[in-house]
Amino acid sequence: MNRLIPGTTMKFSEQARESAFSLISPVLEATGGLTLSQLSKLTGLEGTTIQNWIKRGWVSATKGKKYSEKQILRILLINMLRKAMKLEDIANLMRYINGDVEDTSDDIIEEVLLYDILCRIIFTAEDEGAFDSDQIKTLVAREVAENTREIADDDKLRKAMFVMVMGYRSGFLRTEMEKGLEIILDEM
Repeated sequence: MNRLIPGTTMKFSEQARESAFSLISPVLEATGGLTLSQLSKLTGLEGTTIQNWIKRGWVSATKGKKYSEKQILRILLINMLRKAMKLEDIANLMRYINGDVEDTSDDIIEEVLLYDILCRIIFTAEDEGAFDSDQIKTLVAREVAENTREIADDDKLRKAMFVMVMGYRSGFLRTEMEKGLEIILDEM
């Protein structure tokens, strides 16, 4: 399997297992953010798609021409779920977790921690072949419990993360199904 870091076009590495965003953050620190073209390369998204998400209020507006860590994380989270969920549902899910996109005072978890925990759960689930509901709920509960000091509402986060992991996996399965269908159609 050609494993990617969720929401990105970057190949998986063992460093991503514990802290997926740590592979991206040094570039942000060195450059003060990513340009639209760099963000497009990182995510595989068209620039117009990213700009549309900002116009709709799903991602905070840029200050200048570079995208900040918070904006990039929100884009990665939306991107990793969009193959399985409607964009409006993803936006509602993100609001459930962290309220208003512009206001961090209502956040129950920092988005970098949310992203890293989600990636850890996804990688563990893939490694262990754990994709039924009970297995995913167990992995989510374990990760939330291990990070409870940084989380304002454990129960709320567990519910949302379960949906996010299942959404990500559904999108992955859809992509695999489409590849299989393409092979069949090419043979016709």
